[in-house]
Amino acid sequence: MTYPINPDEKTADLSLTTIQRVQEGVAAASDRAVHYTIKATLHRLEAIAQGHGETRFHAIVRRFVLRSLIHAVFRVRVENLDRIPQTPAILAANHLHHIDPLLLLGELPTHPHYYVLGDARTLYNKFWKRFTLRLVGGVIPLERMWKEEIAVIEAAKAGRKDLLELAKAIEENVPTGGDIQTLRQIDRIVQGILSQDDGLILFPEGRLGSTEGQLHPLKRGTVIYALRAGVPIVPVVLIGTHDLYFGKKLTVRFGEPLYFSQTSKIKRQEVDEVLAVLQNSMLNLLPTNYQEPKGLKLFRHFLNHMLW
Repeated sequence: MTYPINPDEKTADLSLTTIQRVQEGVAAASDRAVHYTIKATLHRLEAIAQGHGETRFHAIVRRFVLRSLIHAVFRVRVENLDRIPQTPAILAANHLHHIDPLLLLGELPTHPHYYVLGDARTLYNKFWKRFTLRLVGGVIPLERMWKEEIAVIEAAKAGRKDLLELAKAIEENVPTGGDIQTLRQIDRIVQGILSQDDGLILFPEGRLGSTEGQLHPLKRGTVIYALRAGVPIVPVVLIGTHDLYFGKKLTVRFGEPLYFSQTSKIKRQEVDEVLAVLQNSMLNLLPTNYQEPKGLKLFRHFLNHMLW
């Protein structure tokens, strides 16, 4: 369903493209197939986190399927893969495109088995995504309200009458992700996975980056999970994924693992100190003078939008 908007009332933060994406997000939140897939996946993950079910076969299938698909379209370079511990760890990566989690899942070793915490609607909003991810597994779907949706609600409250209907649809259909029940469920799954000797991929920026070689300030969740579980954090950077086209070189670069003492009594100062170390480690892995290649860029529009 689309909601009428007035193009003459655009603001810098609410372009027509942004509003279209919000409309698509609301449609996904209202889709029964998306809702069912999220609930079924979370139920299965809770069982796995409690020690039920076997995932090793899926890791092999996942790597084969994703590598085959991605390598058929892009040139992928992986640097320092041997830095990943053979014990449970959290990989903390920058985030430039919706392809990032699939790229990482396709390049990681099959042991430990890694799961990625990702936005549920972005992952499941299309049939072929749901089919592929059911096959390859390894995803923890996170239901939450997007910053673009929050901006639409705020704009409607500030007087954008053309956005009132869309804002109402957001409030009625989109989970905020901040309720206690949801947070506790995700926490149980994450802690259970790490305790089962598996690993986790997180994007600590909490949103897509807009520029190669730069980071948004990191959120604290990654550090809190690592300190609670007593597992290392491996900084990872993805280079080249912000603007995709056929044959482009994509780089996955791993840093040295960061080890910290396990603690059940986490203090804000300790979290902030570890977060600063992680951010500096990621920044040191990023290129300082990245330049987008010039020349013919085949299927650029399609590849940049196929995972929206």
